Amino acid sequence: MSLQAQVEAALGRGVTRMVALHGGDLSDVARAELDCGGQVVAKTGAMVEREARMLRAMQAAGTPVPGVLYAGPGLILLEHLEETPPGPESWRALGAALALLHQTDGESYGWAEDYAFGPVEIRNGFKDTWPAFWADNRLRPFLDAVPREMAARLEGLCARLPELLPERPRPALLHGDIWTGNALFSGDAAYLIDPACYHGDGEVDLAMLHLFGQPPAEFLEGYGALRDGHEDRRPVYQLFPALVHLRLFGAGYRGLVTRLLNRAGV
Repeated sequence: MSLQAQVEAALGRGVTRMVALHGGDLSDVARAELDCGGQVVAKTGAMVEREARMLRAMQAAGTPVPGVLYAGPGLILLEHLEETPPGPESWRALGAALALLHQTDGESYGWAEDYAFGPVEIRNGFKDTWPAFWADNRLRPFLDAVPREMAARLEGLCARLPELLPERPRPALLHGDIWTGNALFSGDAAYLIDPACYHGDGEVDLAMLHLFGQPPAEFLEGYGALRDGHEDRRPVYQLFPALVHLRLFGAGYRGLVTRLLNRAGV
């Protein structure tokens, strides 16, 4: 069955046109134009149902996300939102949205399902302490995929995490892959898209957002004050997305990983 036919069957409405959109590492994305004049976003892929569950968890937390209109094996349909260039108010809205997300706590560190960024498996098994989660689920999985000297430094950092990270911070609901491409700005509003959710230290999302650029001051105005010591923890948290990029895109990211290890003190 074609994607157009799948969308029509899921919604019980006719589709006049399918327009391919830029997708991510896990799914193909298209905009379906309906015969009633509306539009929806269709995402197909092996893990889209997991994405739908994450979006619904974020929505339950009160966080602005596209509404999930349908979720089935290999296909989800999402509310279509008109995108506009970000301005000061929408950056404040993004900060407020992320702060609201982080106010929702889990019982432990992790998520009920594993996930992936393309071929890179993301392990989300629950851990009782935050340093154990970060070591076992976020850093050690890359030891066999990096040069030996870098692996030794990563293992040394894992051994030091109990002194570098809080043992039991609030297990906040995290977006898990927040960068400007996963924030959709619409007017003065901001929506979070393409999540990779789990529960952990809220500073993880902030570290990711700062990895490849500096959000404007309005973002932190919307988010609120940060905990003391966040700048020292930031390179430890940024190592995970840097290692993902190294695996996905190759040696051009080796220098970034090395710089973050240096800043982390190993």
